Amino acid sequence: MTLPQDSIETARRDIESPEDIIHLVDAFYALAISDSVIGHFFTEVIQINLEDHLPRLYRFWCGIILGMPSYRENALMPHVLLHQKSPLEAHHFERWLTLFNGTIDCRFAGPRAELAKRRARDIASAMASKLAHLDQLASASSPAD
Repeated sequence: MTLPQDSIETARRDIESPEDIIHLVDAFYALAISDSVIGHFFTEVIQINLEDHLPRLYRFWCGIILGMPSYRENALMPHVLLHQKSPLEAHHFERWLTLFNGTIDCRFAGPRAELAKRRARDIASAMASKLAHLDQLASASSPAD
């Protein structure tokens, strides 16, 4: 039996707790790791250890969405190191955002869910911009051939 669309809309609730963040992050990473566009960053470029990585992401998103000040790391630096190994390009950030927003939309609805999507967009945009700027600085400081 399938639920009517309005029942599905009502069944989703807002992001309210750290447990919701864990559910969101776990579901997103299950998609991202197997994704044909960005999955290789996790499985080949850095061979991510999810046992170490996921708790950091739970803290990061709890801070962003729930206002819990538990993340005190530099979120940009791991991406700079990743970018040096295999360039992160605009389409990678777009795909990350599409998967992240889709994961939210399938599971949650409400003000915090919308906040999470806005913040994810802002973070993706800022990271893409900073990495592009670092590339410009690197090419400007390289000697000409």
